[in-house]
Amino acid sequence: MVVLGIEYSCDETAAAVVEGGRLICSNIIASQAECHRPFGGVVPENASRMHVENVLPVIDAALQAAQIK
Repeated sequence: MVVLGIEYSCDETAAAVVEGGRLICSNIIASQAECHRPFGGVVPENASRMHVENVLPVIDAALQAAQIK
């Protein structure tokens, strides 16, 4: 079985492809650290917007890295 996992933290969007519950085929993380640095912390509205912008490219990159269509 191949699983696509999607994870959000307050300032990161990530996707990974795992096969057989143990083999990590890909793990892609988009960090927002640089975007929030000028504010001295995470700005929730900006973080939310960036999650929406990042999720599809991160999923695409994870699938491509795992060589899955």
